[in-house]
Amino acid sequence: MRFGIAILRAVIGGLFIGHGLQKLKGWFGGFGIEGTGGWMESVGLYPGKHHATAGGVAETAGGALLVAGFATPVASAALTGSMTVATLKVHGQNGVWGQNNGFELPLVMTAALFAITGSGPGSFALDRREWGTAWALGALAAGIGGGYLAIEYSKANTPAETPEAPAEAA
Repeated sequence: MRFGIAILRAVIGGLFIGHGLQKLKGWFGGFGIEGTGGWMESVGLYPGKHHATAGGVAETAGGALLVAGFATPVASAALTGSMTVATLKVHGQNGVWGQNNGFELPLVMTAALFAITGSGPGSFALDRREWGTAWALGALAAGIGGGYLAIEYSKANTPAETPEAPAEAA
């Protein structure tokens, strides 16, 4: 099974690297910082370029760490944070199923990250440590917390003229 975890790590990490580079560089059909930043603002994440950069770096670096099997809890936390924001700002209101743009895929990715962290990175990893459940729970909590902090950052930076901005006290 150790080889199976390595395959899971490579596939999931590789997909996150690609997704991050879509945001950062516009590669693989992505829109780069400018385009992704505009889209981020359209879903209520302000300033959009900040969120595009943070998401792109978290996904690219977290994916690379995951592929390498190095600092697995750090990778898991970064990627879980990205999936938390995706769930809360894009997919959550659509229910579970992917065909309705629901949170099915972010949930599966988060569960896989938890499993990889809990079991250890498997074969061909730079970090051969088996982290265990406590580390997996810590990475999950850090990722969810980081996602919520990113959304709070957005709320604090939402321009007054947007529908997401809090109303002024009368």
